[in-house]
Parts: sequence; C-alpha cells; structure tokens
Amino acid sequence: MAGSLLRSGVRRFPWLCNVLLYGGLFAAGDAAQQLWRRRRRGQPPDWTQTRRVALVALAFHGNFSYVWLRALERALPGRRPPAVLGKVLCDQLLGAPVAVLAFYTGMSILQRKEDIFSDCKKKFWNTYKTGLMYWPFVQPGLMQSYYAIFMDHTQQKAQFDATDVNTAAQ
Repeated sequence: MAGSLLRSGVRRFPWLCNVLLYGGLFAAGDAAQQLWRRRRRGQPPDWTQTRRVALVALAFHGNFSYVWLRALERALPGRRPPAVLGKVLCDQLLGAPVAVLAFYTGMSILQRKEDIFSDCKKKFWNTYKTGLMYWPFVQPGLMQSYYAIFMDHTQQKAQFDATDVNTAAQ
C-alpha cells in the first residue's frame, strides 16, 4: 500500500519528489557528518548549519538536478554505455562545477558572509577534484536509478497519453 502510494506520488509529482529527496539527502548527510565529527570532539550538533544545507538543496540543487538530468537525457538519450558515459562526462565537466559553486555561494549567503565567494575560492578545486575521483564511478548506477524512477514514469505516461489521443482520433 505505502509502496504504491509512493510510486503514485512520484509519477504525479516527479519534480516535487526530486526536490524533496535532494533536500532530505543533503540534510541527512550534513546531520550525519556533524553527529560523527562533533561527538568525537564533545560538541553539540549545529542544527542551524543543517537547516542551511537543506535550504540550499531545496532551493537550488533539487531543481537544478531535475532540469539538468532531463536535459542530459534529451541531449544524449539511452542507457547504452556510450550514452551513459557521455552523460557522466557532461555532468562532471558542466554540471558539477555549477553545483559546487552554487552550494558554497548559497551557504555563504545564508551565513551572511561579507564575501560570498570566499568559500568558493578556498574550497572549489578540492571539492571538484574529490568529486571527479568519486562520482564518475558511482554516478552511472545513480543515473540509471534516477531514470528508472523519475524519467520512465514521465515517459510512460506521455506514451500512454499519446496512444490514448491517437486511439480517440481514429
């Protein structure tokens, strides 16, 4: 019952589900990191920081990723290795820098820093290089899962609607 309700919600509202998923994952990741690091030092978690991370993810990353991955699918359709490799390459060369810059800039704005680009200047290249060493190996599986959940349902519905219209027109 709950599974069919979830699938129904994803089919009907893929954008909203994507944004909420990104917000939840970013917040959960930040909370887990803080609990692990701060407990070792005997410090309480900074839940304001976690709220900022969630807000940046909800306001930018969920929306960007939804639009960006759909654009990649349109530009490089398919699930064959060359198409997936092309999507990963485009994502790492074009999408990842935008995402990293948006994260650090968004966090700086929410922290009310005077120079909102100072964290970008200090942390961008290390974050980007670390991402280049990690995401290309994880991303093909994630992209396949993303397409299976979000893209297929949208495409199947569009195909169903087109079939319904064509049948009614005959």
